[in-house]
Amino acid sequence: MSAMSTVEARSHFSTLINRVAFGKERMVLTRRGEELAAVVPVEDLRLLERLFERLEDQLDLDDARGALREAEQGGTISLAALKSELGL
Repeated sequence: MSAMSTVEARSHFSTLINRVAFGKERMVLTRRGEELAAVVPVEDLRLLERLFERLEDQLDLDDARGALREAEQGGTISLAALKSELGL
């Protein structure tokens, strides 16, 4: 992955965009030597979005399985009992 300072990116913005969009290059923008942001091809962004969605789905599934295990081990109560317990 290439790096470019924000000053250079500002001075050569169209070049930066062309390198990323058409050259499929990933570019890390730096300020005072520290990594600040990244510019990536839109295809990479779409791939990351799909991966994050899958990861979120997997985490939700893991949470649901954990809740089911907890209910199996600790038992459950009826809605009427819960309302009574909460004073509703």
